[in-house]
Amino acid sequence: MTDAKNHISRRSAVTAVAATAALLPLAAQPAAHAATGPAFLHGVASGDPLPDGVLLWTRVTPTPDAVPGSGLGPAVEIGWEVATDQEFRTVVAHGTAKTTASADHTVKADVRGLRPATGYFYRFRADGGAYSPVGRTRTAPAADAVAPGIRFGVVSCANWESGWFSPYRHLAARTDLDAILHLGDYIYEYQSGEYPEKKNVVRQHAPTHEIVTLADYRTRHGRYKTDADLQALHAAVPMIAIWDDHEFANDAWSGGAENHTPGTEGAWASRMAAAKQAYFEWMPVRPSTEGTTYRRLRYGTLADLHLLDLRSFRSEQVGVGSGAVDDPERTVAGRAQLDWLKSGLSGSDTTWRLVGNSVMISPVAFGALPAEILAPLAELLGLPKEGLAINTDQWDGYTDDRRELLAHLTGNAIGNTVFLTGDIHMAWANDVPVKAATYPLSDSAATEFVVTSVTSDNLDDLLHVPAHTVSLAAAAALRAANRHVKWLDMDAHGYGVLDVTAERAQMDYYAVSDKADPHATASWTRSYRTRSGTQRVERASQPVA
Repeated sequence: MTDAKNHISRRSAVTAVAATAALLPLAAQPAAHAATGPAFLHGVASGDPLPDGVLLWTRVTPTPDAVPGSGLGPAVEIGWEVATDQEFRTVVAHGTAKTTASADHTVKADVRGLRPATGYFYRFRADGGAYSPVGRTRTAPAADAVAPGIRFGVVSCANWESGWFSPYRHLAARTDLDAILHLGDYIYEYQSGEYPEKKNVVRQHAPTHEIVTLADYRTRHGRYKTDADLQALHAAVPMIAIWDDHEFANDAWSGGAENHTPGTEGAWASRMAAAKQAYFEWMPVRPSTEGTTYRRLRYGTLADLHLLDLRSFRSEQVGVGSGAVDDPERTVAGRAQLDWLKSGLSGSDTTWRLVGNSVMISPVAFGALPAEILAPLAELLGLPKEGLAINTDQWDGYTDDRRELLAHLTGNAIGNTVFLTGDIHMAWANDVPVKAATYPLSDSAATEFVVTSVTSDNLDDLLHVPAHTVSLAAAAALRAANRHVKWLDMDAHGYGVLDVTAERAQMDYYAVSDKADPHATASWTRSYRTRSGTQRVERASQPVA
């Protein structure tokens, strides 16, 4: 376990419509109860769309006792079909899959042979005639197609106990999205009443203890997928997901986590393996290189999407103020993944390079003196050379990886790179400076849009004060010390909608009225965009739709 005196957790760092009319028949179908035979109690999902295919997912409950994580229940053969119409009069693909308790009765079908940039409907059928809810999905454009635009819903950080998943409901109500990009912390591992504290719990985890074993992780995933808003979102649009730390444990790294005690919770390698197995069973995600979530998807000639895994290969976090953040032996991405990312960015022939990035790459630091003063002073005092980082779980704790990546972008004249980020429970719009201390006189290598949390606590939540009580002053101080930060909202919970055309990439930020209200409304708050060829963020006056 990390030395508490040298470690800063994310919480410490933060402290320093139902579906549309067309979709209502799909998402609003009540799930049958598994009283006498197989039933689909956890909805359906699709993900990782390709030009010719998509991954379909469901979970069948074959008998009443075969609940998630139980290891109980017989083998079941499940049929699936894909159609161009909601009534399934024109079925274009079908097949069967067998599932057992060894896969927690989850089912995946990697369907191919579909048409590019086309919407489809899909469903599953169990022996005895039970049907799943109907889902809607969409394939990606052909690799050489000139797509006029793409639009993603963007979300992160959904803590079950912190509130209701209203942002998912509002995204499910839209009919203009190509996919949902989930940037991590899809589930949380804590025991009930730990985060948030017991008096602020809106609804209780299952299991109530901290999840450690394979059965635990399966049970927690199963609880999440009973949420009606989450089911509606998965049924409405394909999801492209990566993991962050809470799919494992808080502030996870390759050899452990802040929230893991080997003496009482077993070996970290076993816990991580269990968490990954449950994740790939329960999520509509294709395992890729080395059984992780780093992979690449393409949307015609308009954009490619580079998806990162920043937990499996990283070095252990260091404490705030430690000059070890600059150690070239330390890594957040790992050598193989960083080389893969650099190669993919330089080899891209699309207009835009989007990077699904679980923790913020933009520097956020105090003490950013001019470089000619800070660097030698930091060397003498053993301090970070890029200023005093306030969250070393981000790329700020691994500055050599960041320097290498940004030097690759600028050295190879790779433009139109946009990092899409979650994790920090706040909304940000940033330039990504090559040298923060001399910005804006020095270059910006890329831009970054960070979305706030779906429910997970932000600054005012943690301090138990009304919105804007503390956060406005904190945001002003952060922006004053970090001139590349164009906007920062430390209070809202909600989601983003990213709209990309050949001319610009724009993020529209939406906030929900009250995360503790299952019927919360949503409203647009701000929009920021980066124009093609600029590597700079600017405010947009209105959302794209």
